[in-house]
Amino acid sequence: MGLGEMRHLVEAALTASRVSPENAASVARALVAAEACGQTSHGLRRVEAYSAQARAGKIDGFAVPKAELARPAALSIDAAHGFAYPALDLALTELPPLARRQGLAMAGIKRSSHCGAMGVTVEAFAEIGLVALMFANAPGAMAPWGGRSRLYGTNPIAFAAPREDGGPVVVDLSLSQVARGKVMAAKQRGEEIPEGWAFDEAGKPTIDPVEALAGTMAPLGGAKGTALALMVEMLAAGLNGANYASEASSFFDAEGGPPNTGQLIIAIDPAAFGADAVTRFGDLAAMIEADPPARVPGARRQALRAEAEEKGIEMDDAVIATVRAIAGIE
Repeated sequence: MGLGEMRHLVEAALTASRVSPENAASVARALVAAEACGQTSHGLRRVEAYSAQARAGKIDGFAVPKAELARPAALSIDAAHGFAYPALDLALTELPPLARRQGLAMAGIKRSSHCGAMGVTVEAFAEIGLVALMFANAPGAMAPWGGRSRLYGTNPIAFAAPREDGGPVVVDLSLSQVARGKVMAAKQRGEEIPEGWAFDEAGKPTIDPVEALAGTMAPLGGAKGTALALMVEMLAAGLNGANYASEASSFFDAEGGPPNTGQLIIAIDPAAFGADAVTRFGDLAAMIEADPPARVPGARRQALRAEAEEKGIEMDDAVIATVRAIAGIE
């Protein structure tokens, strides 16, 4: 399926589910971009939950995000209990001029929701010459080290930096062993998950995705991962007045009120210190490329996207059938 056709299908499903055309287009771009770069757990599999949330009013499909300049380099964005993607689009419009003027600027997003494949967002900043960092909290999925209470989300972090020759360097990872969306995808496919991904409600390792979703995710790097998850909770939710993980409703269903999670994006002008940083970024990337089979983070996603743009994507028939049914397409 071609990417354009895929975007139109997602838009049709969302607009049939009480979402404005503008917001549907924003969400569709993000989900298809995730599919194109291989992040399928943040792609079209999300349409079913997103549509149900909009129909139930858990997500306001007609919300219009608003930005307020809180300080010269601090932008406060209210996602208004809508989808995160229109708020992210607003940050991508408003932050770059601030970052170039001040050297660094940040956007805190509140009353937000699931923000998808964050590598897509930070890469967009790098493609216009800026360094970007992004932090996002998520509904409770991980326990503090040694505990069992789901006080932290999987809390992804992402980073991108431009370079003169080649695509941007892009780092995108969750602070659990894997993104929780991969467990949900395994549940949808009726498959077991690998050992080491998650624990059941009793704190025992499990390969059953249903038990895993009821339990907790295994942190990346043990205690270090949970310490970083705490940091993200403070940066993404504490700074913004958004819900902490333990207060947020699920991204996966239409139950409860709005998730009200938060995101923080920091954009940096690499010319701020006059050190020819972009050239130096490229030098380091070239060192990695000169040591095969090592590869620069982001290279695989960029290759997959180029292939998808040329050839389209072979999609799971069941996923497409679900989206088509939501859109009312025979």
